[in-house]
Amino acid sequence: MKNTKILAVLTGIMVSVPFGARAAYPVYNPQQLARQGYVINEYPQQNARYSGVQRYQQQPQMVGRTNITTQQMAAASAVNGRPMATNVSATNPNRITGALPRVGSSATNAGRQYYQAADYDRLADSGLYIGLSASYSTMISGQMSADYSGQDKAFFAPGSFRASDFKSDSVIPLSVSVGAAINSDVRVDFSYSRYSGISYADKIQTSTGDGFTDATVSGGAITSNATMLNVYYNIDSFTGYVAGGSLRPYVGAGVGLALNSIADYVVFDNHFYDETNGLGPGSQPAGALTGISDIYAYHNGGTMENLAFQLEGGVTTSMNEGLKLDFFVRYAHLGKVRTSGSIVVSQTEWLSDGSGASDGEYEAPYDSVFHYTNWFESGTLASLDVGVRLRLEF
Repeated sequence: MKNTKILAVLTGIMVSVPFGARAAYPVYNPQQLARQGYVINEYPQQNARYSGVQRYQQQPQMVGRTNITTQQMAAASAVNGRPMATNVSATNPNRITGALPRVGSSATNAGRQYYQAADYDRLADSGLYIGLSASYSTMISGQMSADYSGQDKAFFAPGSFRASDFKSDSVIPLSVSVGAAINSDVRVDFSYSRYSGISYADKIQTSTGDGFTDATVSGGAITSNATMLNVYYNIDSFTGYVAGGSLRPYVGAGVGLALNSIADYVVFDNHFYDETNGLGPGSQPAGALTGISDIYAYHNGGTMENLAFQLEGGVTTSMNEGLKLDFFVRYAHLGKVRTSGSIVVSQTEWLSDGSGASDGEYEAPYDSVFHYTNWFESGTLASLDVGVRLRLEF
């Protein structure tokens, strides 16, 4: 008997909850009311419970849409402060993220918040696009060094025996890209970028055999042509839109190949090398080598293909329909720059005149020329860029 009473109470609660909920939270739709037999009572004070809506209990009947006007539905909804549902067609709206402006207030919308998504759809990526970007390299990193420094008599060929930084003027990388949006968050493109305005250092430290001395460099312009496959991901689902909804943040990464070239350059070492072990020219017989000076090392440039990658972060804004701007910061690792390994050394030699005097020497009437092969110089090249990309979507 006790279990029967409990079951009866639970059954009564379950039966009464839907009716109580409908009474507390009525949302009216004209078609639904018509199918359920509701009609509009133009005198809502007669039935406060249904806010101007009555139902035929005896004999439900279908009521055409023409019997229910928008004004009548608005009057019916106003009693409980609930919004009137007028759109019965199901849609698949785009995902809207971020802190968007509210329409209405809690007083007029009974605590519900409604958003104007159309104002933000302009930032969504869609379809194919082409892009053109220009940037400025705020930092060129990488150093050139003589890979042959461990070779026997390596100091005969002047080079960068102490690693020297690349020299850069105004480096303005230009890029073109072709891509497509995969969905509202992901896009993919192929890009080609060209870096120029980089060169071998003006001054370096070369080896004397027992130490280092300054040497000057001319030439050695460096260019890099990089082709990459890039993937970009919009992170507004984590950060929300910024700047009042006008900017959409994103991150990206790319991998590909870079073709790096360095032009021929000359290293000049004006250090004088004594070949008499400190005894002086007077100790040497006539015609003996007493010294070497004015050494020129002609390094033949080269081209090298490398695996390259880049990382990018930025924000997107829309200029108008189909035209977008990306403001970005990009780190590009372009791989190695290396010479061909061919070095031609030209030097001035000094010979003893056999007089025995401390300065009894003269410049040889010929130039001594030596050719070294497989003596490379190389360095790794990277760049940190800030720039803007214009994208035209189709």
